[in-house]
Amino acid sequence: MLNYNVSLDFIFHALADPARRIIVERLSQGPASVSELAKPLAMSLPAVVQHLQVLEASGLVRSEKVGRVRTCRIEPAVLSTAEQWISERRTSWEHHLDKLGDYLAEHPDE
Repeated sequence: MLNYNVSLDFIFHALADPARRIIVERLSQGPASVSELAKPLAMSLPAVVQHLQVLEASGLVRSEKVGRVRTCRIEPAVLSTAEQWISERRTSWEHHLDKLGDYLAEHPDE
């Protein structure tokens, strides 16, 4: 049975867009305001806000508004969920490839 995790769907959906990955990379360096996050992106501020909403819905980013400034922060624990899933797949494939290598070493003529 598959280990289906809905939150992984949201995380990978959020990371599927290059602009959102740029935002996540920037937030990995520390908190930033929405206007700071918008600077390197060639899009309007409302478009950046829409991307941030997707990131917040996935749990990757959280924000708080103080006065007129909305500051965003990365949620490392959520990112590690995706990292763990990828790591488990990599471990599984490495195991399968090791078994294939062993078989091929035992049967070089086939």
